[in-house]
Amino acid sequence: MKKLLLSLVMVAGLGFAASAQTEGAVNKISVGPDFTLPIGDFGDVYNLGFGGSVQGELNVAKSLNLTGSAGYLSFSYKKEYKDAFKALGADLKNEGAIPVKVGAKYYFGGNFYGAGELGAAFGTGEGSSTAFAYSPTLGASFSVADKSSIDLGIRYEGWARNGSTSSFIGIRAAFAFGL
Repeated sequence: MKKLLLSLVMVAGLGFAASAQTEGAVNKISVGPDFTLPIGDFGDVYNLGFGGSVQGELNVAKSLNLTGSAGYLSFSYKKEYKDAFKALGADLKNEGAIPVKVGAKYYFGGNFYGAGELGAAFGTGEGSSTAFAYSPTLGASFSVADKSSIDLGIRYEGWARNGSTSSFIGIRAAFAFGL
């Protein structure tokens, strides 16, 4: 049993080393789902959010890519808000937003990266407005085939408008295609 466990650890370590040699700052496009956990005042009103996004990366230096991303996120109201509005004869629908951002992604040591993006989040509901969006991210990218990788990132994202900020923790698991 110990030999089997040791063998699995060695194979995993070799796989990690191999992916570290083939990953890093390269031109690519990634597509994947986003899951969000609203925090602060935003978390008092909304449950978990979900959506999807596409991100392009353009290599400009050995470990640095410029990024551009767009997506769609949907947030559902917490049960107590839905119930209160239902008692008044109204029905609350999910709130949606289309975040569009640009930024940079720096790869340290192959797979791991830090990124930052700035842009706008466009509300899709009736009476919605546009907010300034910012998001620092930490993540890792692992090769799964020639010119393909899985990108996993966790970020804090804030949407500032009219003197207040709606914020959440976001998780993105994407499939990246090398160009």
